[in-house]
Amino acid sequence: MSRHDLGPAPADEYVLHCDGASRGNPGLASIGFALFDAQGTEVLGRGEVLGDGITNNVAEYTALLRGLEAALAHGVRRIRARLDSELVVRQVLGDYRVRHAGLQPLHAAVCTRIRAFESFAIEHVPRAENQRADALANAALDDLVSP
Repeated sequence: MSRHDLGPAPADEYVLHCDGASRGNPGLASIGFALFDAQGTEVLGRGEVLGDGITNNVAEYTALLRGLEAALAHGVRRIRARLDSELVVRQVLGDYRVRHAGLQPLHAAVCTRIRAFESFAIEHVPRAENQRADALANAALDDLVSP
């Protein structure tokens, strides 16, 4: 269902930017995701604290999972996910095996959600192209630790 061929986006394809943050690894972690319609308008943005003792990779997978769930709840049928985590992207594409036991259930849950879409693509983007999701994840942590 995921694909390497990332040709032109269909007119009704949404774009989901996801990011996980962990201050310490493991440490206090959060997620952020932003959903954009085909015209580039943000239709949903969310940041959420996950808790303490969580690795960055778990946060990255959780951001993708929650973003996919929110997109489905929003009625999205065609989606392109963009993450700055090369590990998560490569594992979802099947290029890398998921060896870490803590990531296996998250990977399985992501793969299940992907099947609910008519089309799904995923790509690795530089951190600079994932600023909105990063900002949402960090804002959630900043709100938690601010006096």
